[in-house]
Amino acid sequence: MLDNNQLLRFTTAGSVDDGKSTLIGRLLYDSKSIFEDQLEAITNTSKKRGHDGIDLALFTDGLRDEREQGITIDVAYRYFTTPKRKFIIADTPGHIQYTRNMVTGASTANVATILIDARHGVIEQTKRHAFIASLLQIPHIIVCVNKMDLVNFSEDVFNRIVAEFEEISSKMLVTDVRFIPISALLGDNVVNRSKNMDWYQGAPMLHTLETMHISSDINKVDARFPVQTVLRPQNETHRDYRGYAGRVASGVLRVGDDITVMPSGFTSKIKSIDTFDNTLTEAFAPMSVSITLEDDVDVSRGDMIVRSNNKPEAAQDIEVMLCWLNNAPAKPRAKYTIKHTSNSQKAMIKEVVYKIDINSLGRNNDDKELTMNDISKVRIRTTKPLMVDSYRENKTTGSIILVDDATNETVAAGMIV
Repeated sequence: MLDNNQLLRFTTAGSVDDGKSTLIGRLLYDSKSIFEDQLEAITNTSKKRGHDGIDLALFTDGLRDEREQGITIDVAYRYFTTPKRKFIIADTPGHIQYTRNMVTGASTANVATILIDARHGVIEQTKRHAFIASLLQIPHIIVCVNKMDLVNFSEDVFNRIVAEFEEISSKMLVTDVRFIPISALLGDNVVNRSKNMDWYQGAPMLHTLETMHISSDINKVDARFPVQTVLRPQNETHRDYRGYAGRVASGVLRVGDDITVMPSGFTSKIKSIDTFDNTLTEAFAPMSVSITLEDDVDVSRGDMIVRSNNKPEAAQDIEVMLCWLNNAPAKPRAKYTIKHTSNSQKAMIKEVVYKIDINSLGRNNDDKELTMNDISKVRIRTTKPLMVDSYRENKTTGSIILVDDATNETVAAGMIV
């Protein structure tokens, strides 16, 4: 049974003009998720441009440059809901120079939808987007073979593209890949089943998104609770209350559990789990709660409460797959602030092990300079230990960002290997 309030985040990726924005526009339009004033404004804009019908891409291409060039530059987020589920869509750009924007948009996604133009098949950009989806450990991929109307809704063309994609995905860490033949422009297999492709027996895209099982995507085994702040209300009803507030990153914590506070190593038991208006017996990801302990131990922001029999690694030297986000290149052995869950430390990039050649997806061991959009494996040294898991096991405790102290800009995002 599906939780009707369950939120599914998905990202769209594809080459330029593959129809990502049109697909999202069609999804919103056919599922009746557009306000009347939005519809009226976009209908008028489409008429001014001489289009016969509504230009569906205008629903997501919000920047003026995007509308003028007919391309996506920034990540556009759209929210819509159906009776079965809530959705957040991240429409990410297709150009090579916006790789960082795709990494940003895809980092929190449950599902990646990769668009392929039926006329062109699997191209270099398709491989790049599949690789980034695999790198970010997105658990589910839906491959939408778009513009089927331009290849006469041919089953043979669809089957050939499926075979091509399966060949590249077999080399990547992706377990659930589904293929849907669509026409975003005409609406075939987006919200409604296509009458032009009766050879396709699967569900349309929206039904696939509504029924996809995502509950098991969260790590329910490793209990991790990064402390964000210490609550000391000191009012009449809570005179001696000392609670540690934060969001459960993964796993389940219960009253009475034996816990260890990292990195200090102090041990205690969970006395209570509280929310704003309730007291609970257990908390699980991604709930925000306040935890009190039976013993008066020293806990502060940046510490992590974990189960005593299941601890993360406390590490100062970490290996990270890093995506460089900044216009300025990385400075050799420069100091950065590393942010990991609620913890901030000073850190430096000790070594660039290799860079990913984003075109061939091979490793480049010679080029050690990090410039914008580069994805590379690096070694980072921190001033104090971080409590880390590998990104594959735990996305929250396995991810970091680097901030330039001089400009306060986020310069890189990384996944702990």
